[in-house]
Amino acid sequence: MNVQDPALEPDRAIRILRDAPLQSRNTFGVPARATVLAEVDDARALPALLESPEFAGQAPLVLGGGSNMLFVDDPGRPLVALTGRDVRVLADDGDRAIVRADAGVQWHGFVMDTLAGGFAGLENLALIPGTVGAAPIQNIGAYGVEVREFIHAVEAFEPTTGQAMRLTREACGFAYRDSVFKRQPDRFIVTAVEFDLPHRHAPILDYAGLGDELAAKGIERPTPRDVADAVIAIRRRKLPDPAVLGNAGSFFKNPIVPASQADALVADHPTLPAFGAGDPDRRKLSAGWLIDACGWKGHRDGDAGVAASHALVLVNHGNATGRQLFDLARRIADSVQVRFGVALEPEPRMIGTHW
Repeated sequence: MNVQDPALEPDRAIRILRDAPLQSRNTFGVPARATVLAEVDDARALPALLESPEFAGQAPLVLGGGSNMLFVDDPGRPLVALTGRDVRVLADDGDRAIVRADAGVQWHGFVMDTLAGGFAGLENLALIPGTVGAAPIQNIGAYGVEVREFIHAVEAFEPTTGQAMRLTREACGFAYRDSVFKRQPDRFIVTAVEFDLPHRHAPILDYAGLGDELAAKGIERPTPRDVADAVIAIRRRKLPDPAVLGNAGSFFKNPIVPASQADALVADHPTLPAFGAGDPDRRKLSAGWLIDACGWKGHRDGDAGVAASHALVLVNHGNATGRQLFDLARRIADSVQVRFGVALEPEPRMIGTHW
């Protein structure tokens, strides 16, 4: 039920929903309910909302596209969904532009709009589900590119102080699938992101068969849109569509281990992919390979399973609960730990429990 509260909604910037079902708001499609969910069109309304009786004293859980969380249980606290859709160019000197997007803008649509507008850089990140606001939290990455490379600043609201702030790229503390927003999940509400996008950008093609995909199409000098189309084609082949088979994309991070451990594992398992990790003493291993080697690809326990096309993707075949998917993920991680001595960490945020 959509309950209108005149005290909170003078300009209809906020919509309050009570006992709100969340099954359609998370890409796993697992059932959960929120006692209170506020849809906020304008982030300037956040101070009044968070001072209201239903929110005061509680750190709200921010819900974007629901593509990077697993509801293991009901959230047990109020939810905020930022629904603003404003996108604008703040500056453009002909070589680079600063493009600002509200947190509620859908990520893939934003990527394609920037390409259509003559900007480059985000093409390798096409077809990643979720919203702009979630992108810096996870420092999303794919096909050799991380979003931090093109973030100029992140606008955020700090509930404990009631202050709006603007964090530079350096202040965001970005790391592999990590940021200050992820390390301190209840401190900030990301309200908008400013991107530093070039008009011309050397394509990044040396990752996960991207160059082969373009070569198969006979494209020798790919445009950013060509790269995006190739990424989209690969992702659609490899990853199930959440609208058809509930999932949150890659469930586990690629583990980063000491170089000595990686070298020993590769010596025993020559087909195990190992990559540089930005530190000569560390290596990044393929979590998908480790999981596949333990026999999990295509596994199914009731409606909780692992995608037949990609061992990194946990799927909901229809009626799995968040708890069932969580338990399956724990069993997968335990098996990798026992066989290879490597700890796996989940990418999605666990709601209602701890990993």
